[in-house]
Amino acid sequence: MLFYLGLSALFVILATLAFLLLGEPSYLAATHLVFSLAVLPLVFAAIAHFVPVLTRSAGAPQGIWLAPLLLQGAGFLVFLHFFGVANTSALNLAAVISLLLALAFAGWLMVRARRCLGKPHPGWRWYLASLAFLVTGLALVLVMHYWPAERQAFRLLHLHLNTLGFIGLTAIGTLQVLLPTVLSGPDTDAAARLRLDLPLAVAGVLLVGLGAAFCLPLSLVGAGFLFYITCRPGLSWLSRYGLPAIIADGASAGLAASLCGFLLLLAFGVAHALGLLEGRNAIPAFMAAFLLPLVSGALSQLLPVWRYPGRRTPVRDRAREVLVKRGAMRALLFICGGVLLAFGHNEGLWLAAGGLLLFLNDLIASFCFPVPK
Repeated sequence: MLFYLGLSALFVILATLAFLLLGEPSYLAATHLVFSLAVLPLVFAAIAHFVPVLTRSAGAPQGIWLAPLLLQGAGFLVFLHFFGVANTSALNLAAVISLLLALAFAGWLMVRARRCLGKPHPGWRWYLASLAFLVTGLALVLVMHYWPAERQAFRLLHLHLNTLGFIGLTAIGTLQVLLPTVLSGPDTDAAARLRLDLPLAVAGVLLVGLGAAFCLPLSLVGAGFLFYITCRPGLSWLSRYGLPAIIADGASAGLAASLCGFLLLLAFGVAHALGLLEGRNAIPAFMAAFLLPLVSGALSQLLPVWRYPGRRTPVRDRAREVLVKRGAMRALLFICGGVLLAFGHNEGLWLAAGGLLLFLNDLIASFCFPVPK
């Protein structure tokens, strides 16, 4: 299941980039295709994978693994709506399905945390907060339908709660567990940092979202909060592992690049708030500079584990070795592509597509044509 969701997310993102390069569909349809059909199911799967680790409990039950599949179905309805094929009823149905699944997921998460022997890792609270933002963002889809006069404000709030709140908080919480695992060196400050930074992270997302929708100065304060909590793990990694070690491993290079991409996008968001950049470029830049290095870096580490579960084996090690080999190069392409897109240059799509094709080439080489040793 996890392996399938990882692969399907990659192919949806690649197909979306190809469509955009060909001029179809619109950015709005493409954005919802990536977020609802690729990213949302994959994030749910990642949460289901990490929660048992954070709560020192058994693996997720079969019912939990149905959620990403149902989300893919709902995501397809969302895409059809924004592509102009399905009506608003299909969009509302997809929002309700996704909202109920998010609530069920949050309930399962809280049960696991409550039953944990001892204190669970504070990373689980970041997942809970991200799901709360997702639920709110999905509820706003229905609110926009019944309160069209405030549609623009609620649309902006929906956008920021989903991107910075759901995806952003999930990513920042996961990165602080995953990157030390990649580099085989525990970050002893991560748990305390996650515990202390969560209130600031939640406040930052709320301020950015409410500021973008209703009161611009609030968004600038919120961006400052998010910039602070994003810098903290990055500086800790530089101090603990050093830049050469982070770049040398393709998985950690991608994960670290995604953190840098998030910081860049916060800066671009501030520039947009001040009228220096166009807001319509923010979402494709978010996809290229943040999502793509995040997904490719995480999957470089996780796909071999998902494909060959259980004890570590030479086959799994060789698959990972191939996947991480060009990780730093891919990360550079993604970041450069995101910067170009943020400034309105569509050539950035080619760089993002090139980085993704490199990853898919390595993926095929690692699993379809493994090199014997």
